[in-house]
Amino acid sequence: MRNTFGNVFTLTTFGESHGAAVGGVVDGMPAGIDIDLDFIQNELNRRRPGQSSITTSRQEADRVELLSGVFEGRSTGCPIGFIVRNENQHSQDYENLRTLFRPSHADFTYHYKYGTRDHRGGGRSSARITLSRVVAGALAKLALRQTGITVQAYTSQVGSIALDRDYRRYDLSLTETNAVRCPDPEKAAEMERLIQTVKAEGDTIGGVITCVVKGCPAGLGEPEFDKLHAALGHAMLSINAVKGFEYGEGFDGVSQRGSEQNDIFISEKVKVNSEKFAIPCSLKTNHSGGIQGGISNGQDIYFRVAFKPVATLLREQETVDMEGNATTFTARGRHDPCVLPRAVPVVEAMAAMTLLDHFLLSKTARF
Repeated sequence: MRNTFGNVFTLTTFGESHGAAVGGVVDGMPAGIDIDLDFIQNELNRRRPGQSSITTSRQEADRVELLSGVFEGRSTGCPIGFIVRNENQHSQDYENLRTLFRPSHADFTYHYKYGTRDHRGGGRSSARITLSRVVAGALAKLALRQTGITVQAYTSQVGSIALDRDYRRYDLSLTETNAVRCPDPEKAAEMERLIQTVKAEGDTIGGVITCVVKGCPAGLGEPEFDKLHAALGHAMLSINAVKGFEYGEGFDGVSQRGSEQNDIFISEKVKVNSEKFAIPCSLKTNHSGGIQGGISNGQDIYFRVAFKPVATLLREQETVDMEGNATTFTARGRHDPCVLPRAVPVVEAMAAMTLLDHFLLSKTARF
């Protein structure tokens, strides 16, 4: 069972939803990085359950404890171990699921892969495990600060309510001003009303998160099997409930001609963060999403991540038990009616880890 992500900057996670704690070990963190604990905790707070009426009501402080790899407020270059203790499990809520397979959940596949599973809150397959990614992503963001690379994600669609695909039309600083994490206040209100309606019906809804990376230098990514967009796709598709990934114009670009899609070079020197990352030309457009030939070209990187509706519904469903007998059940417990608001920091975390990993892989990488 592979529980490690990355090549140079790596994260190994451990824990279950209703176990004693969830945590991880980050290796490859550059030495000498200022470790802002308040920043790391704030990132966790953005993912934390119980933060609004449209998220799960599970109440967890999610206080991170750094166990190693930091001395006098700075990274030492040694592995950074951390844990977040589980404090508000209601394991009895899941007793009726001990011998059942929830539709579209990991219950069936985990059982048949391993011959056993932790039915409490989904165990290892629970979205709670993503908090380890958020801690590691926060560490990656702290390192990326020194390169000038920033990562910003936001909810761009819930159900059929969608923003314009062009992220430049929005003030992304407004993302954290509402519970949905959408930079358009009017659309955010519509999205929130839809989520509340779905929740009242014991149902769930999916949507799309858009992510924008600014300040990325040209040259990140490998030419064949470790293309930067492939690495980002791998990172995003490893997140619970993710069903799709596209970057640049993505699927919308297939209806256009090459003469419409090509990003034309112009003679204009572009300075990316510092003189050492200066680019001798610019582009009229950025249909490519900041990546060409699998390697970053110095333009903004932007991509979209599709999330399915959460599989666990608080309404009666048909299923079978472990012996194959048909039955019905109604799930209990505390669940998100829409994963999007709490998934925004997870998308950012995976993007930050991927970018830092490829920055460290690059021959030009230096702090």
